[in-house]
Formats: sequence, structure tokens, C-alpha cells
Amino acid sequence: MKKIFITGGGGFFASRFSAFYRKQYEILAPAHRELDITDESAVRREVESFRPDLVLHAAAVTSTKYCEEHPDIAQRVNADASVNLGKAAQDVGAKMIFISTEQVFNGNEEAGPYNEECNPVPDTVYGKTKLEAEQRLSEIVGQLWIPRFTWLFGLPQRECSAPSDILWGTVQSILRGESVTASKHEFRGMTDVQEMVVNLPKLLQQPCGIYHMGATNEESRYAVVRTVIEALGLGSRLPGLLVEDKEKYLERPRDIRLDTAKAQAAGIVFTDTQEAVRKCIADYSFTC
Repeated sequence: MKKIFITGGGGFFASRFSAFYRKQYEILAPAHRELDITDESAVRREVESFRPDLVLHAAAVTSTKYCEEHPDIAQRVNADASVNLGKAAQDVGAKMIFISTEQVFNGNEEAGPYNEECNPVPDTVYGKTKLEAEQRLSEIVGQLWIPRFTWLFGLPQRECSAPSDILWGTVQSILRGESVTASKHEFRGMTDVQEMVVNLPKLLQQPCGIYHMGATNEESRYAVVRTVIEALGLGSRLPGLLVEDKEKYLERPRDIRLDTAKAQAAGIVFTDTQEAVRKCIADYSFTC
């Protein structure tokens, strides 16, 4: 693999992936203002001109709220544009990685963790459009890997998109003098973005298919926020910084954790969420 074409080049994950591998591969990573991926002809021209070995499709409208308010845009960007990329990859004989999400399980009645054999039942426009893209791409792309990511986190990095996640969100709230409200009834895997950057290319050494990727996490969102605060050296101020949300997910807990055993068996291993949070903060020497 020598040339990688990445969509969403200005996004949180893609900008870090490009920065990490730019000396190892020839990378073309247009941001949304540079390439309208909903324009099939424009996509075909860009991919045919660059002729990549791999198309890494990371672009998406990820805001659940925005997708609910603008379902037509979500459909065009998350589903239809993915097909544009898939066709272009197939035309030039490129491999393709399509980044999907844990949120395809957001409407499942049973609780996670979910493995790759579980039937996803999304109940949001975002989850539905990502699942549709998975299914349509599987019909047209010969060499296709679909990693379903957990929630990524990280700290700001020069020349990369600013994070919007549980770690940096907590830090920003503290800097503004605000408390963080979190539920003890919400469970998700939360993964250091740099570990995902390092691990993603390992997929190409495995058979094509769907892979659940990210950190395992047995703790609630409330507990993870508490870990962030303590790792920042602010444990003594915990009662004033962290407030329990006693209503959200009380009647029906939210558990969209992924079972990552398939990836682990392939040697794709992540640090568990709590330890990854502590390590990320320590690596940046970021304490308050």
C-alpha cells in the first residue's frame, strides 16, 4: 500500500491519520470544502487522477441532532456519497475501508456488548444511514473492510481538527467553570484516537468484512468523567465538578458497547477506556 485517498481530511480522525502516516504513504486527504463527495463525477475524477491503493472513507455527518433535523443531507452524505466512493474505488481496483459506528445498535432492545453477528437496529437517522452505507457498499466493493468504531477521544493536536468528545469536553467545561452532568446508566466504549490511528491499517492483513474496533469499557459515562477529573489532578473538587444525571436513561439504560473479540483475536488490541484516559492525560502532561 503506497497511496491512500482519505475522505473527510479535515475531520477529527482523518486529520490525525494523515499526520501520523504522511511520511510513510502518499496521502491525498481533501476536506469537505475541497471535494463534494455527494458529486459522483467529482469523486470519480479525483480518485481516477490519484489512483490510490486504498480508499479510506472517513467523511460523514456525525451529529445525531443534525441528522434528525436534516435527514436529506444525512442520506446524501452518509449513504449515497459512500456509494460514490465505493464505485470509484472499484473502478481503479483500490481496496476500501469504510468507517462505521457503534450507533447502528442504538435501537436494539437487548443490551451490549454486540458482536459482528448481532443484528443492528438503528433508531436514529445517523445510525440508519451508516447501516445503509454498509449494506450498499458490501454489494459493490470487492475488497471492503468495515470497522465499526466506538466513541473516540483525544486532546488538541497541531494542524488537526479539534476534538469533540468526553475527554476534551470535560476539560473545556472545567476551564469554563462549569460542572459536567453524566448518567450512570449509559455505557459505551471510548477509545484513544491515536490507538485507532495505529491499529486501523492492521485490518488490511485480515479477511474482508465487519470488525468491531475500540476499547472495552465496563464503566458508565459518569464513571469515565470521574476518571478524567481525577486524572487531571482535581479529585478534591469532584463533588462540584461532576453531577449525576438522575433522569437520562433511567428507565431504559443505554448500552451500545461493542464486543471486540474478533479484532482482538486478529492482534488488534486497545487499552481499556479507563486506563487509556489516564494514559492520554499523562502523555500530554496535561493537569489542572
